[in-house]
Amino acid sequence: MTDTPKSESPLFESKAFDEPSIFTPESLLENARNQKELPERSVPDVCVLDPDGDIVRQLVEAGDARKDPTWPGYHTDLYRFRRNGDEFGIVGCAVGAPFAVLIAEQLFASGCQFLVSVTSSGQIIPKDDPPYFVLIERALRDEGTSHHYSPSARFATLDADLRDRVSAACRSVSRPVYTGTTWTTDAPFRETQAAIDRARSEEILAVEMEAAALYTLASERGYPIVCFAFVTNEMGQGDAEFEKGEADGSKAALEVVDAAASIWRNWE
Repeated sequence: MTDTPKSESPLFESKAFDEPSIFTPESLLENARNQKELPERSVPDVCVLDPDGDIVRQLVEAGDARKDPTWPGYHTDLYRFRRNGDEFGIVGCAVGAPFAVLIAEQLFASGCQFLVSVTSSGQIIPKDDPPYFVLIERALRDEGTSHHYSPSARFATLDADLRDRVSAACRSVSRPVYTGTTWTTDAPFRETQAAIDRARSEEILAVEMEAAALYTLASERGYPIVCFAFVTNEMGQGDAEFEKGEADGSKAALEVVDAAASIWRNWE
């Protein structure tokens, strides 16, 4: 028997991408329900990932969202809320590629049909004065999670038809929404000048922590996922950093969620 050659990093060794996982989200959820004595209940067809947690906090404080007591996730709470007569599910504080994909897998296994992520981001190439949004059309895969799902292409990409439709729908959003490329990293405190210069050379607009992994999951599983970067800061280099606007940016963030969801609900 010949040993498989080993690279310097196991991250880039053969992953047998076509081989199914022994551990599945369905198994995790089933065992969680059994342990917690919970009934099985589908999540809403449109769900939201809110890594910062600001949208969830504002909805709860306003009395517009309620925690779902049947959500079996070990690490998170799922809240339900309504917009324009439609129900949404939302999970807050799922920060970073591993956590975002962990929750996304569970949501799709629980009945989610369309997922929107809105995450705060650092400005690389200025498009406007923060805060503003970037509809992420592709993301640099400078994180680990995506490399367990798909071979090492440099970028993960949003479906072109979905991109065009969501971009058009976002014209009604009160904050500017640009379409462009982001850099997904697992290490926000290693955003060095050399790394930033590289990102600028590739016309990258912002840096965030989830999109490359979520788009790789979307491509490999056939899941419709749309990611927005909410550019709120210049990575600590500006005078007024991390200011998101009214209600910690949740009002504007819900507008982009509404825009994306309207495309999905009216898809022909």
